[in-house]
Amino acid sequence: MDVVSGKWKSLILWELDAYGTRRFTELKRGLPGVSEKMLVQHLREMEADGLVHREVYREVPPRVEYSMTEHGVSLNAALAPLGAWGTERIRRIGAEKIVLDAS
Repeated sequence: MDVVSGKWKSLILWELDAYGTRRFTELKRGLPGVSEKMLVQHLREMEADGLVHREVYREVPPRVEYSMTEHGVSLNAALAPLGAWGTERIRRIGAEKIVLDAS
């Protein structure tokens, strides 16, 4: 559970899975509400856990890109049923709220 603890880690994985290699700014833009500090922290932890690969290009200005490792891809596949459960829960709760509001 340590590997996926934190509000943003699974969302970072899904962002990288959906769009492939991303630069830091692209990740931040794709995750509304995440602070720069939190994104940096989670990316460092995920890199240390072998989920994300960080590629630094020695150019001016420096360019850094993030991508998923094979380990990250396998974790994302394991999280897919949880994502489906969450989508179903949102649908169910949304339907219940509509019924309650109509009363």
